[in-house]
Amino acid sequence: MSKKFNAQLLTPDGPLFEGEVISVQVPGTAGNFQMLHNHAPVVSSLGIGKISLQTAENEEIIYAVSGGFVEMSKNQCTLLAEKAELSNEIDVTEAIKQRDELRNLLKTITQNREEAELELAIAENRVKIASF
Repeated sequence: MSKKFNAQLLTPDGPLFEGEVISVQVPGTAGNFQMLHNHAPVVSSLGIGKISLQTAENEEIIYAVSGGFVEMSKNQCTLLAEKAELSNEIDVTEAIKQRDELRNLLKTITQNREEAELELAIAENRVKIASF
């Protein structure tokens, strides 16, 4: 039987998840990594990508995340996300529309290009995660 630990996912809008998990996979800015019971203490920044929580009931919960931080210490994992959305709550049609609009905008934009590229990366991630 897999050992469990506590995890919570918090955003500026409020908590999205709190409970026992078997594993947490995150998009660290230096690469994706997984945390299990008794993982060494770690603090890492999060990039744009997918957070995957395997609950104690062996259910996988997937979130699209657009940055933040994760801390794991003494079998407590705390995820502080700038923004996170459950994969099954993302409107795929709207996400595709937003992504396509941002792609078209990037064809003509000259100022604030980095900001637009970041927004496009977030939109592309939402489309990808909505497909899980």
